Amino acid sequence: MKAKNRDQSLSDSRELDGSYDQLTGNPSASQSKKTIKQRFLKLLPCCKPTTTPSVSQYSVEDDFELSTVCHRPESMDKLQEQTKFTKKELQVLYRGFKNECPSGVVNEENFKTIYSQFFPQGDSSMYAHFLFEAFDTNKNGSVSFEDFVFGLSIILRGTINDRLNWAFNLYDLNKDGCITKEEMLDIMKSIYDMMGKYTYPTMQDDTPREHVETFFQKMDRNKDGVVTIEEFIESCKKDENIMQSMQLFDNVI
Repeated sequence: MKAKNRDQSLSDSRELDGSYDQLTGNPSASQSKKTIKQRFLKLLPCCKPTTTPSVSQYSVEDDFELSTVCHRPESMDKLQEQTKFTKKELQVLYRGFKNECPSGVVNEENFKTIYSQFFPQGDSSMYAHFLFEAFDTNKNGSVSFEDFVFGLSIILRGTINDRLNWAFNLYDLNKDGCITKEEMLDIMKSIYDMMGKYTYPTMQDDTPREHVETFFQKMDRNKDGVVTIEEFIESCKKDENIMQSMQLFDNVI
């Protein structure tokens, strides 16, 4: 019985990363290095570009990796139904995720380590903490492939309202339904820390607080000292720069 369950899990996982052909039972012959994979893996907070092994190496790697996996993702069809990614896109994402997170999940410390590689000039640990909290929707201290791909689906393929809701949740640090100046200041400081001290022009120590004041002047419509989700979405939709920046994600993958 255990062998049967393991065989099924092995089949599901190989289907997910594209290394298994359900019709023939053999490794897929279509696993050449794709331009889309090279481009997109550079953008993933849990993935970095790696050398793509040959098809024959895939089966050996999968056998080894699956023997140590502690979390197996949902089936391909179910993930395709629950996100706005195609099967091929999910396979690209899963291969990159599994390369960096062979156990099937990533904890906060590992997430910070991976994310820091993209910002070597600064300290990205605090911003990575906030980002990890946003992806960890179950609040269990780890991000699974499902958590990762659900969040990514909203960021890259969601409606404007979906994306703004996700951004609001990122900024609402204590999840009480509103953003305070203290929360926004923590976010802004983490962004400046991440960008490092070598930005041009050089930023002053009070720059984050000035940006927070500007943010609240735009967003806090009733001047009660907090920004609600309604105020946030309404103000963002009226800001041409914010709308243009969101459209940049439309064709990332």
